Formats: sequence, structure tokens, C-alpha cells
Amino acid sequence: MCLAVLGPIGVASLVYVVVVRGVIEANVDHGLGWPLLGILPFFVFGMWLLTVSSSRTAVFIALAATALLAGSAYETFVQRNAEIVAEPWFPLFNVLGLTADGLATAAFLVVFATFPDGVPEQRWQRAVMPLLWLPALAGVLTLVTSPYVVTSPYLGISGEAIPNPFAVPWLEWAAPVVLAASVQAWVAMALGLAVIGTRALFGTPDVRARTRVMALTIAASGVAFALWTFVPGFPGVELLVYASLIALPIAAIHGIFRYGAFEIAPGDRGRLVARSSNLLITVVYAAAVATPAVLLTPPLRAAPAILLTTAVAVALLPVRSWLQRRLHRALFGDRDRQLAMLADLGTQLEHAGEPRDLLARLAEAVRLGLDASWVRIRTSTTDAAADPDAVGTGYGVAEALPDVVAGDAEAGTPGPVETCDLLHGDEVLGRIEVGPRRRGDYSEDERTLLRTVAGQAAASVATLRLTAQLAAQLDELTASRERLVAAQDDERRRLERDLHDGIQQDVVAQIAGLRLARNRLQRGELTPAELTELQDQARATLTDLRELARGIHPPVLSDNGLVAAVESGVARFPIPLEVEADAALRAERFPDDVETTAYYVVREALANTAKHAHARHASVALSRKNGTLRIAISDDGCGIDEAAGGGAEGASGGPPAAVLRASHGGLANIRDRVAALRGTVRVGPNDPAGTRVLVELPVTDRGAGASDG
Repeated sequence: MCLAVLGPIGVASLVYVVVVRGVIEANVDHGLGWPLLGILPFFVFGMWLLTVSSSRTAVFIALAATALLAGSAYETFVQRNAEIVAEPWFPLFNVLGLTADGLATAAFLVVFATFPDGVPEQRWQRAVMPLLWLPALAGVLTLVTSPYVVTSPYLGISGEAIPNPFAVPWLEWAAPVVLAASVQAWVAMALGLAVIGTRALFGTPDVRARTRVMALTIAASGVAFALWTFVPGFPGVELLVYASLIALPIAAIHGIFRYGAFEIAPGDRGRLVARSSNLLITVVYAAAVATPAVLLTPPLRAAPAILLTTAVAVALLPVRSWLQRRLHRALFGDRDRQLAMLADLGTQLEHAGEPRDLLARLAEAVRLGLDASWVRIRTSTTDAAADPDAVGTGYGVAEALPDVVAGDAEAGTPGPVETCDLLHGDEVLGRIEVGPRRRGDYSEDERTLLRTVAGQAAASVATLRLTAQLAAQLDELTASRERLVAAQDDERRRLERDLHDGIQQDVVAQIAGLRLARNRLQRGELTPAELTELQDQARATLTDLRELARGIHPPVLSDNGLVAAVESGVARFPIPLEVEADAALRAERFPDDVETTAYYVVREALANTAKHAHARHASVALSRKNGTLRIAISDDGCGIDEAAGGGAEGASGGPPAAVLRASHGGLANIRDRVAALRGTVRVGPNDPAGTRVLVELPVTDRGAGASDG
């Protein structure tokens, strides 16, 4: 609505002024500098503001610029038709000119005094805001108080000799007050400058920061207008006034970008500032091109004026392009450098060999492309991070790729201001952290560029991570095979030793006893007691053989299943032990390799607990979840010393990663057994104290006998 009303009024006024002064009366001092150089940039900026903002201050900016153009059109009309001052209706018509000038003054004062959000902070400042609108009443007040027609000082025609028939005699005493308060607007200007001055000098740090640029611009504009008023013929003063007027919308654009002036949302600031600045640069360029011809015609004729305008346009074109490049670089960064970074990034990643070299190249490219003070690339390989039951480090998870930093990120450096995850599918491979920008803040386009780079680099990081995992798993597989072979050799030698030192000696003794019994039988000396003794010896040998066989594969595991086999050792465990399993799991049978591995994992973990944990209680929990057999062995012992770099073997002998990387000992045996079935082992602290070993073995459902807990 405001745009539909103010736009046509302003455009019509401008066209009228240009046609009359520049075409019809081109042979006289046209005075086009003020409407074209002083008002037009503000009018264009105000109309643009109405298209992007519905705030009161945006309306005031457009209203002020439109009123200035309307006032200029009024002055042009009166100067061209000077005879109308003798008409009896001229005092009424003069109200239009005074109201236009006063409305422009009042609206500008309100906008600048309350910049950037339109609301002053202190109560007295809010109280004086209505007084700033006094100049808008200049036309009406002078009409009823002054006995003569009060004209604008810029009209060039004095109204002291023109009687005002509409004046109210008993109000004539107020004419001097009205003249000072509304026409000359000293009161309103003093109050407006007091408000903006106190906010810029004595406000809170945030208020001072938000008003500093606008306050300095207003101060410079005030100095220029003072010189124009008191020393009008001084060289360069007119150009200084125009420059200060152009600086005001520039300061307003700065307020939009930094502080959201005119209620513009943060996400739109960069885009809207780019548009408004480009529009303002175009208008200023056009005004600068026209300035020599406007100011020097006459005495210049048409042909020299055209040649001069053309020369100025060509000369200023590089300046315009430079300003636009600088603007876009300040708002969105160096686009050419960013596009070059994207083009070169693939080649750099392709030729990078070692993981650290690739990540270093990536970090440096991001730092240069975004003009960041520093960039850090962190990698994460904790696959179980999202699993609430995961309690430590799992087998088969590669060590994290090295973190790299490009730029100056030392101790005490502020944290990152922007981050972007390295996503490969649904997996988070790491994160790019970006420090503060060297100049200004990051734009939305630069954040988009960061996401693009992260997406492009994620595939390479995933390949590096997979390579590192495969290399680690290959090394671990080789070491595991060597340990299995060594364990088998040790087991074979133990069996040979047990058979040789134990059962073999018993059998040899029994053979000797049988030989002796045969000889005594031939001599008739054999007694039944001797045969009974030989029978007892054979029974003892059979018992030893069964015990030896039980150490290899307990019969209860084959006969009654995993839970029963685990519970069979409860009575022999040196500390209280609790076995937890639901009824469905107790009745379920698993493949032989799964049951055997699970049984020996429990035995090995409990043996480590008994030897190292100094626990008073232990538990074994068995469950089915997501197609896996989960075994959790917990104790309330001394726990894991995470500050230690190593420690005793076992569930509580050192940090989880150090324990699981051990090349021998109880958890190394557990790791090898579980890895053979492609399972996982995690070791971590138990709540509230102690250690927890979590083993997951993949199993195949067996119809009705399977149950997922």
C-alpha cells in the first residue's frame, strides 16, 4: 500500500523537476544537483526497502525521500509560476510545500534517532519521540498563526509581503514559537541529535556498537549542511553535502547487514544487502556520470556535455566494477577463489597419498576458500557411539585417522564458529570445524560451500578410513592366527604333558600291577582284594580321563546347552556369581561353534575377574538382541585405570583400548575366539564400579526355538 502511494508521487515529482529544469528551462541555472544527487539515491533505497520490509522505519525512509521530491517539485512549480503568489489561495497552496519539507525532516529525525530497530532504550528518549514530528505541522501551524505567508527558505521567494487571510488574530503571538519549533525545526533537530548522541556515546556497549556508524555519518552530514548554510559559496561544499547524503543509505545498509535494521531476518541479510548495495551503486554511478553535465550545463552546450558524460561513464566503469567485486567479496567471500578451490579439491584429494596428507590438503583448501583463521578436521570411528549398550572399544574398529589443523589454532583459541559433519550415507565419519573468519562473518553461501566441500570430501575420507580399517584388521588377523597356532601348540603340549605325567604313569602302573597279579595267579597267591585294588585304580584313571576331556569340551555343554554349562561353574567360583537369562534363552540351543566360543569366553572373563578385579560380586547376563547373542560379564571390582597406559592382563587391568590391543593374556584369547565368529568385544567401566565385558556373537535363528530379547 505504501509503495503504491509513495512510489507514483515520488516518480511524478522527479520527472516533473527534471523535465522543467533540465529540458524546458535548460538555458538557466537548472539546480538539478539536489534532486538527482541528493534525493534520488535515498528515494530508490526507500522504495526498495518497502519491497523487503514492512517495518515503520522503512516506511519513514520512503516517506522522507518522497516528501523531499514533492517539496522539490513544489519549489520548481512556484519558481516557474511566480505569479501565483498573488492569488488568494496561495497561502493554502503554500501549506503543501511547508508540510512536505517538514514531513521529510521529521521522518528522517525519527529514523536516525532510533536506528537500527526503531525503538530507543531509555524512557526519556521514548518520551521525546512525538516532539520530533513537530516540523510536519509547520504548514498548518503557520497558516493559523502568522499574519503573512511563511515560505520555505529554499523557495527563493520571501512571503513577508504576502498577507495571510487565514491567520487567527488571537494566535499571532505564537508565530515566533511556531517559526522556531516547526519551520526552522531547531527544537526537533536538537532533540533528535540528543537522542542519537546519547545512545552512541553513553548507551550500553551493544547500543553503542549498533549506532556508531550511523551516528558518525549523521555528524558528517550535519557538518556539511552547516557549511552549506553559512558559507554557501565555499568550493566543494555542495559536493560534500551530496556525498554525505549518499553515505546515509550506505550506513543504513551496513545496519541491515550487521544488526538487522528495518526488521530484516538474519537469513535474508546477506542477500538483501547485496541487492540494495548493487542498486545503490548503480544509482550513484548514474548520478556521478551525470554530475559534470548537470553542474556545468550551461555554459556547456549539448555536444560537449554528451562527450563529457560519455568520458566520465567510461572512466567510472572500472570503479563501479571494483565496488561491486569488493561488496560481493565482503558479503559472500571470494567466489572465484571458492570455485577454484572446488575445482582443485578433487585433484588434490586424488593425488594425496597418506591419510594425514589428504586431510591436510582438505583443511588448507577449506581455510583458503572461506578465508578462515583456522580449520580443523576431526575424524571419529566409534561405530557403537549410537548404541546405548556399548561400553568401550570394539574389535574390528580401526584407530581414528589423525586430526589435522590448518591455520592458527593454538591453545586458548576460541572454539569453532561453524561445523559440518562428514556424512557418507547415514554414517558420520568426522567433522570439519571452522574458526572465525578473518574479515566479517560467514555468509549463507559460504556455509553452503562448506557443506558442498564436506560432501565431496566424505567419500575420500570414507575410503581412507576403510583402508585403515582393513590394514588394521589384516594385521590383527595375522597376529590372531599366530596366537591361535601358538595356543594350539601350547594346548597340545599341555595334553601331552598331562597324559605323560599323569594318566600315562597311572596306566603303566596298572599294567605292572596286572603283570604282578598274573604271576601271583599262576602261583595261586592272588587274592580278591588285589583285584579290587586294580579295579579302583582303573576307575580312578577313567575319572582322570573324564576330567581331562571336560577341560576340552564339558559334557554339560553338549547335553544341556550354554546357560546350564555356565551355571555349572557357579558353585566353584570363588566369589558370589549370578547368571541372568530368560526362560526362552535357557531352552534355546545355538550352533556348536557359538556355544563353545560363548562358554570359553565366559570362563576366561571370569578367570580374569577372579585373578585381577578384587571383586565381591560378579554376574553373567545372556540375551538375544538384533540377531546376536549378547554376553555381558560384570563385576564390582577395582575397574579400569583409564589413566594408565597399560596394566595387568584381564578385564580390569588397563584402559579398554590397551587391554584389547594386548597380544597375549585373557582378553587377547577372548578377542581371538570372538573374531573367529566375526563378533565384537567391548570393555568398559561398570556402573557404579568395576568392569564390564560385552561380547556379541552373530547367530542364526532356529525357528520356534529362537527368541529375541
